[in-house]
Amino acid sequence: MLNVIDEYTRECLSIDVARYLRSEDVLERLVWLMATRGVLKHIRSDNGAEVTAKAVRGWLKKVGVKTQYIEPGSPLG
Repeated sequence: MLNVIDEYTRECLSIDVARYLRSEDVLERLVWLMATRGVLKHIRSDNGAEVTAKAVRGWLKKVGVKTQYIEPGSPLG
């Protein structure tokens, strides 16, 4: 499950449910969100392979989005 939540407003921007999400799925959702909502300043996420993949990290760096990863075992980062 991929949930995208605005930390400031607490609005849920997207929920994607699948048995398995790939980095391509994460990129597709992020591209759509940034095309419709504007480029984000940063993204906070867990350390899942689908969000730490080179393709995702490279694309985020290219568009100027900073990443913050939640420490394992920490629910809020």
